[in-house]
Amino acid sequence: MPDIPDPRRPVDPAINSPGREGLTGTAPASLYAPTVDRDQITIAPNFAPADAQPAWRQDFPIDWPQDLYVERRDFMKFLVLTSAAFALGQIWIGAQNWYRRRIGRLPMQRLASIDDLAVGASIAFTYPDEHEPCLLVRLTTSEFVAVNQKCTHLSCAVIPRPDEGQFYCPCHEGRFDLRTGAPIAGPPRRPLTRIVLEVRGRDIYAVGVEERTI
Repeated sequence: MPDIPDPRRPVDPAINSPGREGLTGTAPASLYAPTVDRDQITIAPNFAPADAQPAWRQDFPIDWPQDLYVERRDFMKFLVLTSAAFALGQIWIGAQNWYRRRIGRLPMQRLASIDDLAVGASIAFTYPDEHEPCLLVRLTTSEFVAVNQKCTHLSCAVIPRPDEGQFYCPCHEGRFDLRTGAPIAGPPRRPLTRIVLEVRGRDIYAVGVEERTI
């Protein structure tokens, strides 16, 4: 079988020059004709023409330009599909979080009037249900704090001591900061659960629960 020249070899610059264009016998008539996109050019590994290739190569092209073209096209499809899946996932997560906040919203509960609570005084209440004892303490004329009364050590009831700036647990000598509920002495390692407060007019309301680990 005679050697078939490589069609990818560079064109002789002497032929592909304006000075020799049109001279008889120097350049083929199609040299300056428009060409197809190089991504669509099919070159078989043995450089034989398409009609000389076996039939299976029509279904499984392994020529380099066409193979690279298919790879780029598939890669772009992959990027588009991945981006779309990521965007839909973010929307789904956002919708779930919004729904959880909606169904997990705790009720608003009136606790006391500002006029009924002197500075340093405290009142007991339950929130968000009757099984959770809590304490509301007036720290100053404009500051209030409320916590779950259960000690984070063994759930004993803590006692407010405003003059010492502490919540005190008599069971195991545990102590918590009055303003923040953070443990400052004794065996407790976790802060007291805080009740989120809201003042409307002259009334104090519990509107949520703030779980903390530090």
